[in-house]
Amino acid sequence: MAIMIRDKIAQNSQKFLRPGEPIVAVMVGQRISGWWGALTYLWIFWNRFEAVVVTPQRIVVLDCGKWTTGTPRSVLRELPRTTRIGPPSGLWWKCTTLGDKMYIHRRFHKDVALADGMLPV
Repeated sequence: MAIMIRDKIAQNSQKFLRPGEPIVAVMVGQRISGWWGALTYLWIFWNRFEAVVVTPQRIVVLDCGKWTTGTPRSVLRELPRTTRIGPPSGLWWKCTTLGDKMYIHRRFHKDVALADGMLPV
């Protein structure tokens, strides 16, 4: 049975979280825009995937490597939970609020909205 990508990332990122720390939202980004894939196959050599795990206490950005999105390998950076991630727009949204630039696909825009919706206005 196939595991959904959000569930797989949540499951595999537990070792980078504090014991009992619940996950509010999970999203995946990449360092190079997906539009490069339409232009050249070489983008796969320049790209890296990053998982963003949002908890009630913090935001954790995890490195997933070049080839997979579901297996986080290390913590890249931690941000305070008060960080507003979005608002996202377009097919490949360029996010700069999580440190280095990251391109987040439209399928994860609802996760960005969920994480930001839990912040006080």
